[in-house]
Amino acid sequence: MSRHLASVCAMTVNKVAMLTAGGLAPCLATAVGGLIQRYTEVDPTIELIAYSDGYDGLLRGKSTVIDETVRNGASQLHLFGGSPIGNSRVKLTNVADCVKRGLVKEGQDPLKEAADQLTRDGVQVLHTIGGDDTNTTAADLAAYLHENNYELTVVGLPKTIDNDVFPIKQSLGAWTAAEQGSIFAQNVIAEGSANPRALIVHEVMGRSCGWLTAATAAKYTEWLDSRVWVPEIGLDRRRWDIHAVFIPEMGFDIAAEAERLRAVMDEVGNVNIFLSEGAGLEQIVAELEAAGETIPRDAFGHAKLDAVNPGHWFGKQFAQMLSAEKTGVFKSGYFSRSAASNAADLELIKSCTDLAVDSALRGDSGVIGQDEDQGDTLRAIEFPRIKGGKPFDIDQPWFGDLLAGIGQTKGPKVVSEH
Repeated sequence: MSRHLASVCAMTVNKVAMLTAGGLAPCLATAVGGLIQRYTEVDPTIELIAYSDGYDGLLRGKSTVIDETVRNGASQLHLFGGSPIGNSRVKLTNVADCVKRGLVKEGQDPLKEAADQLTRDGVQVLHTIGGDDTNTTAADLAAYLHENNYELTVVGLPKTIDNDVFPIKQSLGAWTAAEQGSIFAQNVIAEGSANPRALIVHEVMGRSCGWLTAATAAKYTEWLDSRVWVPEIGLDRRRWDIHAVFIPEMGFDIAAEAERLRAVMDEVGNVNIFLSEGAGLEQIVAELEAAGETIPRDAFGHAKLDAVNPGHWFGKQFAQMLSAEKTGVFKSGYFSRSAASNAADLELIKSCTDLAVDSALRGDSGVIGQDEDQGDTLRAIEFPRIKGGKPFDIDQPWFGDLLAGIGQTKGPKVVSEH
């Protein structure tokens, strides 16, 4: 170990564990690879293990040893999407759900079982790679460990394509997801030529934050700007344009928007909408529950969006008001979140994984990210300050320019509870 790298180590670490959890994002494989590479660079004698399927594997005691072969092949992980070690959605403080899944028995505390498993495995550092739910769960675990005198450092990495974690400026994988969403849209919007008066709804992931929808729309607009159009043969940019963007933070009058879009349909022959899956979610859930439907929820209490199906709800509303002859609802989420990291994310992830290892070896727990409350400094942000639901700032000039370019007004700003 070099003198420079040796200076990083302020505590003796013999064994490190990592896990990925929550939904996928285009950073998980890269982050796992980056951690392996950094530990191998700093001290190859440190033993590394990976818990299978997130907190599920931690509670079950299922792990994989990261051996010499894996260390040598770690760079290959940067070329793939998904998670090589598996994910799950498990909340350690939701005891009933953990019991239902068979992860713990009645009367057992999942936090204690997780802490005891880490102790049995001889782990001194745990890296959690996930979104706000994963890292708030990591925060619960870190607090439990501290309160009960377990000697263990927990260092998280912020994974979420929604880019909605306080106080982190840019979460890992979000840039790639926006780029991939644009690629997805480039193909599905061509479906507008399959029928006259076609309505295309591009549903983008984003439960409570519209950043990904807005960023995807911006990337798609960049692609439009790079094309050469030949309207004389029907290759008319107006037919490929985005005609509306709907996100959770931005209020809108559906009747007024329908009137505006009806004029677009009459003139251009089709309408293309970019929709965040969380736009109008509370209204849709309330309407469905009032009709007697039971909306299933996940371990964190979130309404399951595949059961709510916001894209189809909006598609149905607008199809009738626009007299659309065909409506297509296309969801880019699984396409986008399963991609390999792009160049911008690779650079960001490397800086975060390097600091994650360095922080862990110093014994500094927290979530690695650019701290918006401290001048965007990349640091280990204290767990109690981490929470989800950070809204997208619709007052950013680039978003205003995007809406102005499609003739849409912002509508009243929806104020977040946070």
